[in-house]
Formats: sequence, C-alpha cells, structure tokens
Amino acid sequence: MKHSIGAKTIVYPAPVFVVGTYDKDGKPNVMTAAWAGICCSDPPCIAVSLREATYTYGNIIKRKAFTINIPSEKYVKETDFFGISSGKDVDKFTASGLTPVKSDLVDAPYVEEFPFVLECKLLHTHKLGLHTQFVGKIIDIKVEEHVIGDKGLPDIEKIKPILFAPDRRTYYGIGKYLKRAFYIGKEI
Repeated sequence: MKHSIGAKTIVYPAPVFVVGTYDKDGKPNVMTAAWAGICCSDPPCIAVSLREATYTYGNIIKRKAFTINIPSEKYVKETDFFGISSGKDVDKFTASGLTPVKSDLVDAPYVEEFPFVLECKLLHTHKLGLHTQFVGKIIDIKVEEHVIGDKGLPDIEKIKPILFAPDRRTYYGIGKYLKRAFYIGKEI
C-alpha cells in the first residue's frame, strides 16, 4: 500500500548539473543545480530552474547563454562546493582548482575537467514561483574522447555522472545496466 507524503520536491534520479555563466564583468562562474532536464527534442532544449537570488540567475538574464556541465564522480567535492558558495563572494574556479574554458559558440564558460558539456542559448524564461525556469536551446555538445562509446556517442558508464537524492541531500553514482530502452518492452 502506498502512503501519501504530500507535495515535495523529490524525484529519482535528480541530475547534478553545473551551470556555467559569465558575470557582468566577464568573470566565469559556475553553480550546481538539480532542478533540470531535457525539455524538447526539436529544437533540442534543456531547462534549468533557479532562484532569482542566485548569482547565476542574473548572469543568464544578462548574457542570454549558459552551459550545462556534467561532472563525473571524481569531482563530487568540487561540484558540491559550486552549490554551497556564491560567485558574488568567491572565484569558484580559483578556489576549486578547476579550469574555465570560453565557449566558442555561446557567451558562457564550461569546466574543462568535466567530460560532458552542453552549450546553450537562452530561448525562454518562465517564472514559476520561487524558481524561474530557463530553457536553453542546445547549440552543441562537447564530449571528452575517453567517454565516447559505441556509435560515437557518450557512454554513461564512462562518464560516471553524479546523481542527487533531494530528500536526503546526498550524492550517488549510477547503478548497474538493466536493459535496453524502447526494446525490452517488446517482450510483452
């Protein structure tokens, strides 16, 4: 029997994305966000929801661009730091020792050490309540060669992305392979 726990911001898995932006002075900044995901296939788009109080919110409004960086498990400490500190107060790249790279396609930086990056131009902004959803058109995806698998596409088992459990405020790695999507159901 299922038990009601009320309306909460819990869903499994929640992604761990690092949003890259430039501030008004051109300083690269990153923040960790979990309220995000692919939201359209044509044109390819991703959405991320941020509070107006964040430094990144203002940066996206001003620059009309952002990157979504997918960190691997080995960068969990740096990824958490990006979410608990503010770019208003600290240069997160200098403090973490990670490297900002200027995108050649959008007005936003990405994290060199993270294996998977989406470069996005702001398409829509939707005020939802406490959060505003930014929809970015994916202009390009950059993937490190060592995480490319079959058919020249990224391999999730090589990327080793971080997952977030919002109710416990904990990070996880990915689980084991189960079955091929859009295929296993044909057995019914």
